[in-house]
Amino acid sequence: LARVVRDEALDLEKAGARFIQIDEPAASTRMDELDLVIESMKIVTDPLSAHTITHICYGDFHNAYPKMLEIPVDQIDLEFANSDYSLLDEFSEHPFTKFVGLGVVDVHSHGLEPVDEIVNGLRRALKYFSPDKVFVDPDCGLKTRTVEEAQAKLANVKNAVDIVRAEL
Repeated sequence: LARVVRDEALDLEKAGARFIQIDEPAASTRMDELDLVIESMKIVTDPLSAHTITHICYGDFHNAYPKMLEIPVDQIDLEFANSDYSLLDEFSEHPFTKFVGLGVVDVHSHGLEPVDEIVNGLRRALKYFSPDKVFVDPDCGLKTRTVEEAQAKLANVKNAVDIVRAEL
């Protein structure tokens, strides 16, 4: 399967894609398979020159970290909002060495995160990451939200990023 995904990724790159994301949502739930994830992702990403990303959602990041840094991608996209940014504490002992997709809104909640709450999360995260290594996004896909909820969440993310960017 990794070879099939690799071939698709190569086709995307040939078509001009500069960013290629290969989701591995369950990588943090089955620690006994994390080496298989690393090996499979290597098959996919080795021939690529595009910026490669994997999204890992749900699970126990605390058990998967720092081993997940061995996944051969440029960026790991993680959920932070729905865990109150608790994974940040891991980075004091083991610094995060890749680009990070910083999930700042909980996609499983119908509630709208206030801009100031997102701003505070971003400020906390920037104690651990260089701003040029951060891609701000929702925790996961917004497919379980209504269009109106998704638009409101994304608008608040944009407004929070504007505030924090002005502080830099």
